[in-house]
Amino acid sequence: QVQVAESGGGSVQAGGSLRLSCSISGRTFSRVAMGWFRQSPGKDREFVGSMRWANGDTYYGEHAKGRFSLSRNRALNTLFLQMNNLNPEDTAVYYCAAQSVGARDYNIWGQGTQVIVSS
Repeated sequence: QVQVAESGGGSVQAGGSLRLSCSISGRTFSRVAMGWFRQSPGKDREFVGSMRWANGDTYYGEHAKGRFSLSRNRALNTLFLQMNNLNPEDTAVYYCAAQSVGARDYNIWGQGTQVIVSS
């Protein structure tokens, strides 16, 4: 069974930075993409960014452009989300997800990691 696990969340003051990690463990599987999403209380889940695993192409939500960046360590099967210049509106639970080959959408999700940004 494949599992996705996030880490790196925490509390930070506005203007600060955090780096989230997403690791995949379990049986070997082929993925199309990995991505980050976030959800705040009372709001819909929001796309943060994603990476096509084959070529490393990245895509970002409008709120993330210029502040957040994705990177990976293929040997460790890990995706990173570097978040800079954080503001209170970035407070949310951040989820990592993977889209396996043949899946129509992201089909493997982690439990989420909390990010709190104080003003």
